[in-house]
Amino acid sequence: MPTLRDTIAQDLRTQITTGDLKPGDRLPSEPKLATHYKVSTPTVRQALALLQAEGLIEKTHGKGNFVRAPLRRITYTGGAGIPFAPDLQTTIRTTAVRARGHIRMLLNVPSNTPLTEFHCITYEGETPRSVACIYFPSDIAPTVQLASLSWPSSGEASRTETRETVTARFPTQEEATALRINPTRTVLTITRISLNSAGRVVEAALLALPSDATDAVFTSHPTLKEGKTAR
Repeated sequence: MPTLRDTIAQDLRTQITTGDLKPGDRLPSEPKLATHYKVSTPTVRQALALLQAEGLIEKTHGKGNFVRAPLRRITYTGGAGIPFAPDLQTTIRTTAVRARGHIRMLLNVPSNTPLTEFHCITYEGETPRSVACIYFPSDIAPTVQLASLSWPSSGEASRTETRETVTARFPTQEEATALRINPTRTVLTITRISLNSAGRVVEAALLALPSDATDAVFTSHPTLKEGKTAR
């Protein structure tokens, strides 16, 4: 049985999807909504939180809740460097860091091993669409090809295997700040490690993208078992 929170959220959701509430429209204040629906203000806040998590509305501090304009979905392709589309712009900052904590374990290197970090943010206009931190051992760190957003694949840095873990969760404060999103809006996170032919981890990447505007596509290439032939 729907709760009061769900009923309010569904009514506002319907008004948004049918166009009664248009992108940029400001919703009534929480006290006015509470009076209209004859519920408490906390119940209204719970309903609005649902719509914020779905990306239908966004809250501007000191101004109120507004209907969001639909964001064009972008696609992350499994094994790729970072999400890419012709009209997306990317800023890349390179920093020398030391291997510690989670990153050290992902790269399977001793503590304090010198690393090169690429901090990448993609934008559509002025709107951040993804944030990524990509780490390489400094002895094999590539030179970024800004035009193609790809990494060289020769020598010891050549990648022969990539493993990716995909998770949906609430953003960290750093991710929410970089993406300029409400902390209640979920993100799709991708943890990627790449190995070379010798089994050495040559890249570790941590990506975060707003989950309500992102598709992730992974393509597999099954191999036939020994002794079997294709028909």
